[in-house]
Amino acid sequence: MEIIETPLKDCFIVKNTLFGDHRGYFFESFNHRKFSELTGWEGQFVQDNQSSSAFGVVRGLHFQRGEHAQAKLVRVLQGKVLDVAVDLRPHSPSFGKSFSIELSDDNAFQLFVPRGFAHGFSVLSETATFFYKCDNYYHKASEGGIHPFDETLAIDWKIDPGTAMLSEKDRLAASWEAFLLEVSSS
Repeated sequence: MEIIETPLKDCFIVKNTLFGDHRGYFFESFNHRKFSELTGWEGQFVQDNQSSSAFGVVRGLHFQRGEHAQAKLVRVLQGKVLDVAVDLRPHSPSFGKSFSIELSDDNAFQLFVPRGFAHGFSVLSETATFFYKCDNYYHKASEGGIHPFDETLAIDWKIDPGTAMLSEKDRLAASWEAFLLEVSSS
């Protein structure tokens, strides 16, 4: 396991060591002791989530507020996605910045998204199965979202906004400016 820093503070790429032969491959997708030693993160994951999506689906940008905030370790079991994290922590040196990376079943990369970030992904293959670990339980009343195609954030999802498939929740998500107003008033 190798940890690669991203431009976003506390957000890391996890590059796994794959052992392959004529039968296929094997890799250790998570080892708490190794992960903690390499990153300094001491949390515990308590919930696993999995989704399946078709090409052109964009899910996000989602986050949980306050005591229900979640750190996530995300990966793709099948297919390819563009995974995106946005730092929502006002006092962070990377506040308001985004980072994206292609995660696929071919590269077996994972992304650690710490608490205080919005997260989303777009599906770049015909289908994709997405899996992630969370360090806090989902709490509906604490969920929030920022519109994935917000003009201020200007994230290139590698999907045409006119043909992207969004949930109703994501279509109605707040703008970055509305999020900033919410943060400044709290």
